[in-house]
Amino acid sequence: MNKKFFLYVLFCVFTLNISAQELLCNVRVNSSQVQTSDRKVFQTMQTDIYEFINNKKWSTTSVQNEERIECTIMINISKKISNDEFEASIQIQSTRPIYATSYKSTLFNYLDNNFRFKYLEYQSLEFSESTHLSNLTSVLAFYVNIVLGLDFASFSEEGGNEYFNRAQKIVSNAQNAPETGWKAFQSDKNRYWLVNDLIDQRYSDFHLCMYHYHRSGMDNLSEEPDDARFEITEALESLKSIYRENASAFILKLFFDAKSDEIIKIYSEAFPNEKARIVKTLIEIDPSRSTKYEAITNSSQGGR
Repeated sequence: MNKKFFLYVLFCVFTLNISAQELLCNVRVNSSQVQTSDRKVFQTMQTDIYEFINNKKWSTTSVQNEERIECTIMINISKKISNDEFEASIQIQSTRPIYATSYKSTLFNYLDNNFRFKYLEYQSLEFSESTHLSNLTSVLAFYVNIVLGLDFASFSEEGGNEYFNRAQKIVSNAQNAPETGWKAFQSDKNRYWLVNDLIDQRYSDFHLCMYHYHRSGMDNLSEEPDDARFEITEALESLKSIYRENASAFILKLFFDAKSDEIIKIYSEAFPNEKARIVKTLIEIDPSRSTKYEAITNSSQGGR
């Protein structure tokens, strides 16, 4: 092989490796509720959305292929309004690997029922950070930035702020859009309030919780379980400030929708005093799941 060509190949491989896209996203479009003879459009739509998310660089951060954030996007189309307009829901779930284990911790698990968009087969999906071009690409880009932000927030204190600010800019750009989900008055739990809570300084303890829960807690759980559980408990206790500021804060629902099952498993092996403390905290800040959390105290004790 020509030496110059060989060096060029090595350079290309190296360049691709250090500038890999941030996401490894599984996309599924379900159209089973739509009565139509032309089902090919939905497969094309799925492919286009997959490529839009996975083949685009969403930041300047260098990401190794093995560091790509794993997430899933499920679009369930309920109605074909016209030849190019659809009504649907979109569910987004993202996970984070835990150090020294094969376990993946859920960071985000959210169902958005306000998803109306236009899609024309074979027309490229365009997105601009400065203007609202399409509800489809704006919604996708919004959730990509939320996923990125939550992941980065779990690795460094307030590490997700750059992405939350980008998501907030997408919301601002969409204020004149005819589709719902972008405006404060339309609902108290929509895209507007999701990112509003993430950038609201009143809820800054959420970001500290995300970091300490994962880096000081989860990443050490396999090697130092007692110390790690203590850190997780302290992180969860910090959410009391948010609950006492606003008991209906959307950010608390988002956190516990993703974390409640995991938390119950973590404390199933805790000591009785730990269980009593965490159950009291959880029932205060996530009262809708109080019965679920009470099961922690009935689980068998591990450890010494």
